[in-house]
Amino acid sequence: MADRSDSPRPRERSFSTAWLGGGGGPADRRPTSPSRRDARRALDSCPEIDCVRHVLPPAVVAVAERRARRIGVTADRVLVAAGLLDEDTYARALARRLGVPFEPLDGRTRAACPLPDDRLIEAAAAGLLPLADRDGHSLVVAPRGAAARRLAELAGSPMLPPGLRITTGARLGRFVRRTAATALGRHAAFDLATTRPDLSAAPRPLHLTRLGAALAAVTPPVVAWPTAAATVLGIGLAMLFLAWTGLRLLALARPPLAAPPLDRVADDALPLYTVMVALYREAASVRRLVAGLDALDYPPEKLQIILILEADDIATRAALEAERLGPPYEILVVPDIGPRTKPKALDAGLPFARGSLLAVFDAEDRPEPDQLRRAVAAFSAGGERLACVQARLTIDNTRDGWLTALFTAEYAGLFDVFLPTLAWLRLPLPLGGSSNHFRTAALRAVGGWDPFNLTEDADLGIRLARHGLRSDVIASTTHEEAPARLGPWLRQRTRWFQGWMQTWLVHMRQPRRTLRDLGPAGFVTLHLVVGGTVLAALVHPLFGLLLLAAWATGAPRPDDGVDAALTILFGLTFVSGWAASVLLGLAGLARRRLLATAWVLLLVPVHWLLLATAAWRALIKLVRDPYRWDKTEHGLARTSRSGGGAAQGGGGRSTPAISPDGGRAGRSRQGRKKPEVEPATSQ
Repeated sequence: MADRSDSPRPRERSFSTAWLGGGGGPADRRPTSPSRRDARRALDSCPEIDCVRHVLPPAVVAVAERRARRIGVTADRVLVAAGLLDEDTYARALARRLGVPFEPLDGRTRAACPLPDDRLIEAAAAGLLPLADRDGHSLVVAPRGAAARRLAELAGSPMLPPGLRITTGARLGRFVRRTAATALGRHAAFDLATTRPDLSAAPRPLHLTRLGAALAAVTPPVVAWPTAAATVLGIGLAMLFLAWTGLRLLALARPPLAAPPLDRVADDALPLYTVMVALYREAASVRRLVAGLDALDYPPEKLQIILILEADDIATRAALEAERLGPPYEILVVPDIGPRTKPKALDAGLPFARGSLLAVFDAEDRPEPDQLRRAVAAFSAGGERLACVQARLTIDNTRDGWLTALFTAEYAGLFDVFLPTLAWLRLPLPLGGSSNHFRTAALRAVGGWDPFNLTEDADLGIRLARHGLRSDVIASTTHEEAPARLGPWLRQRTRWFQGWMQTWLVHMRQPRRTLRDLGPAGFVTLHLVVGGTVLAALVHPLFGLLLLAAWATGAPRPDDGVDAALTILFGLTFVSGWAASVLLGLAGLARRRLLATAWVLLLVPVHWLLLATAAWRALIKLVRDPYRWDKTEHGLARTSRSGGGAAQGGGGRSTPAISPDGGRAGRSRQGRKKPEVEPATSQ
C-alpha cells in the first residue's frame, strides 16, 4: 500500500473530558459484548433526572427510564426528545442540584473565552467552554449523555471541578456562532485550501513555466504535421472512449446482487448519528423534507439533524420556523464568507457534528426509513477502512416528462448497476451528491468537502480513495426530484460537468503522487470515469460531424487504408457510447422494475447532444466563472412514484410519544403538540 504518512490526521480533541466520562455516553458509542451487560447495569439507575423528578408524574419518569435503558441513552435525552422537558429547564434544574451557576452566555463577548478561534469552533461539539472574567476562570459544560450522569453522580461531592457552570448545547452553539462567525466562515471556506492546497480547486497561481514548457513541446509537431497530429489525437481519444465504454459494459456482466436482509442492530447499540442538509431558497421543499426526516427509523434521542441556511434566505428560515422544529433539529446560518456553495455550507456544519456517523441529504430527498440502520450495519461489517457508503438515488417525478424519464433511466444505470460494480471492484467511487454516509472522523481527517469544487461529492470520493479509504454502495434508496424543464436541467448538468473538470484537474496536478495514492487501477478509473465522462460529452458532436462528413463524401472502401480504418474506429466509438447508455439504462430500469419507462431510451441520441451542450457550456464557465453555483430549484414536481410528491406535502413534525412499554407510541401529524404520556397501568 502506498505510504500515507503525509495524509491529514483527525484533529485531537481540544478539551479534556475524561472526568465527565468521555463527554459521550451510551448514545455516542456502540457497546460491545461483554461490556453491553455492564452498560445496561449502569443504566438501571438514572440519577441524571433526579433534579426534575419532582416536577414530572411518576409514571412519566418510570416510562422514560425504561426507554432509556432499552435504547442505551440517558433519561434526560428521552424526556427532551419527547418534548416533555426542554433543555433550558433541565440544565437549570441540574445546576441547582449541583449548587453551581447556570450560564446563559447571552451577554458574553469573545474576550471572555481564552481559546483561539480554531479551538472555540470545536467547543460546541465538545460541549465544554472555558471562560475567564473578573470572577476568575470557569468551565462551562453543556452536559450530554454520560457527562450529565457523571455530573449528577457528583452532586454534593468535593470532586466537582472548581468554577463549574452549566449551560445548554443550544446556548453554547449560539455563543460559538455569534463570537466566532468570521473564524467559522474562514474555516469553512479556506481550511482545505490552506492545509492541502494541492487537493483544493481554490484559485492558485498559474505556473507559466510549466505551461510554457508543455506548449513548447507540443507545438512544433502539431505545426509540422497537423494531419498526423490530428490522426494520433483522434485515435487516442477513440481508444480512451472505448475503454470507458468497456468499463461501463463490464458492469452489465456482473449479475445483480439481491439486497441482503437488514441485520437490525439493537437500539442500544446504535451510535449517535448526525444528519446535515444544506438549504438555499428551498421554502417549497421544507415540509416534505421534514416529513422525510421524521420518517427515519432511528431513535430521535440518537439523532442530530443540522439544517444549514444562508444568511439572506429569509423565506426558507420562515418555512422552518413554521414547522416549530424541536430536538433533534438544529438550525445553522452560514457566515457569508468565501464561495456560496453547498460544500462550503456543509463545511460550516461539520464542526458542530457530534455523531460518530454523518449523513448528507438534499432538500428534495426522501430516503427510505431504514437507511440509517442499513448504513450502520454496513459500517459495522465493512471495517475501519470503510469511510463512506452511498445510498442509491432514484428519480421520484419520473412521469413529469421525457427529461425526468431520461433522468430516471440514467440514475438507474448509474446507481443500480455501474457504481455498485466500481465498489465491488474496490475502485474509487465518485459519490453522488446526496445520501452519502460517512465516518465523521474519516471525513474530518481528509479535510471535509472542497468549497470551491462544484461536484464536491465526486471529488471527495476520489480524495477518500487517495487516503487509502474505501467507499461502498448500500441497498437503500433515496427518491429525488429531477428538473422537468430544459433550462434548469441544462444549468444543473453544466454545473456537474464543470465540477468534474475541476476534480480531474485537481487530482492531475501531481500525476505521479496521484498514481502512488490510487494505484494503477484507481488511477485509470479516475481518467475513465471522471475525465472520460467529460471528454466523451465534449468530443461527441465532433466525432458525429466527422462521420457525417465521411459518409457525405461516399462510404469508405476497404482499399482506402487509413481513412477507412479511422472511419470504422470513430463509428464504433460513436455507436458504442450510445449502446452502453442504452444497455446500462435498460439494466437499471429492469432492476428498478421500471421497464415501462424504457421507451425513453430511444431518445439517447438526443440526450447525448444535450450532454455535449452542457459540457461545452461548462468548459466556457470553467474559464470565465469557475466557482458560481447555479442553483437547481426544487419543489416543482407534479408527480411522485413514492407517493410523497409535492401535492401530498406532509404533515407537521412527528414527535415521539413515550408509551408504557418504553417505546414510541406513534407519530402525531397534527403539529408539534407535546405527546400525551399514558400511565404505566393504563393498558
